[in-house]
Amino acid sequence: MRIMSWNVNGIRAVHKKDLFMPFIKKHKPDILCLQETKAEQDQSPLELPDYEEFWSSSKGRKGYSGTAIFTKMTPEDVIFGMPEDIAKKYGLADDGYGDPNEEGRIVAADMHDFWVVSVYTPNAKDDLSRLTLRHKHWDPAFLEYMKRLEEEKPVIFCGDLNVAHTPDDLARPKENEGKKGFTAEEREGIDSIIKAGFVDTLRMFKQGNGLYTWWSNFGGARERNVGWRIDYIFVSKKFSKHIKAADIHPDAMGSDHCPVSIEI
Repeated sequence: MRIMSWNVNGIRAVHKKDLFMPFIKKHKPDILCLQETKAEQDQSPLELPDYEEFWSSSKGRKGYSGTAIFTKMTPEDVIFGMPEDIAKKYGLADDGYGDPNEEGRIVAADMHDFWVVSVYTPNAKDDLSRLTLRHKHWDPAFLEYMKRLEEEKPVIFCGDLNVAHTPDDLARPKENEGKKGFTAEEREGIDSIIKAGFVDTLRMFKQGNGLYTWWSNFGGARERNVGWRIDYIFVSKKFSKHIKAADIHPDAMGSDHCPVSIEI
């Protein structure tokens, strides 16, 4: 089974470039998690008869954020958004930019033997004005949610976590120390995920730098591979023995991110 995750930075834009369907035909994912769909399901131009589609779209700002899961298997259950009690516990609310619970940032599907979760973590912003939301509210709330799901069955969560975890996860760590995506606070969120027993699947198979999933649109960054690894697939530790391969796919074009994958 192949599970893939891709921040498409606008599903309609990727499709308009005629790059989404060729990606599907080439990789044939059994489950595909998307982030930054920037659309409602009824706005989707896709025709995917082999897949069931589950969309979590932004309620307040149309054409913003959004996640989805496309799956060839029928899930037992699908949950949209953060559970209300966890959101309340961690004070997740409108921080001036919007309510992260209304931005379509999470969709979870019970795939019988495990949960699959597509997540789009809030960006800390260039001036770090959303860092407190990220560090004190979102990250601990999301981790508690994943641990709650894990009480039922193993969890696979994937998506754009908007942080490079270690210096190996970005091309220019010294220049970006303390900046958006590479602050101590954001990196601490990944530390907490790993301490809680979730495994970074790519690092099970590949080490070192140069393995990036996002590139700036300026200065030929992608061509020169001056990028960041901010898209991940994490799995419950007890499920990691079932992971046979993990990879990134920088040849898949159409977004400023590239897809990531695991084989089960």
